[in-house]
Amino acid sequence: MTKAPESASILDLFKLSGKTALVTGAAQGIGFEIARALREAGAAVIIADLNPAVGEEAASKIGATFEALDVTDAAAVRVLAARLDALDILVNNAGIVRNVPSETISDADWEVVMSVNVNGLFWCCREFGRKMLDAGKGSIVSTASMSGLISNHPQPQSGYNASKAAVIQLTRSLAGEWASRGVRVNSVAPGYTATPMTLLGLETPEWRETWLKETPMGRLAEPREIAPAVVYLASDAASFVTGHTLVVDGGYTVW
Repeated sequence: MTKAPESASILDLFKLSGKTALVTGAAQGIGFEIARALREAGAAVIIADLNPAVGEEAASKIGATFEALDVTDAAAVRVLAARLDALDILVNNAGIVRNVPSETISDADWEVVMSVNVNGLFWCCREFGRKMLDAGKGSIVSTASMSGLISNHPQPQSGYNASKAAVIQLTRSLAGEWASRGVRVNSVAPGYTATPMTLLGLETPEWRETWLKETPMGRLAEPREIAPAVVYLASDAASFVTGHTLVVDGGYTVW
């Protein structure tokens, strides 16, 4: 049975001093802002990304370290987990999308979405989760999406939607398995956020009109607006929260 954190002020519960966090897909976009926020909260941060040039530059900006990692390579994830010291926080943020109609999507496009968004996320949970279980403590936060709760339109993306629904269900499943052993597992579900991927989609007039009209707040999120939700779930402020998906979508899913 896990114990509540020692008595502390509310602000102290959000502090991550003395903890180490690894964030996948953190060279840019939401992942970078998550890494920055964790660093500002006091954690030692490891940026794990497929692109060394961009990843090393991102790490240098915030005083983090960089590790090259292809999350779809289970053996590579295993090697990195074995090489690193104990990890307190894992943020599974690496993800991709393919906006292709379901009747014409190729096997390769379907498989790469599942490989990154589901398989890669699970490989990281499994390998780094083992170390957390051995230590009897840890917090895992995954980047799901409101697309795991609703079916976006007008763009076609059934593979992405299915993959993010899997992230949410993996969050619940792992949380149930590991709660009594000191490891919390949660996820965040962002709405449309001003990342390079989403900004590219805005160039299609029909998509832009629908996305903004159906978001009650009438705008995209900035990546920095997603990061505080991750800090909360990673910190002792969320010590009694596990198996939860925190939606940060400007109200999109209320309609």
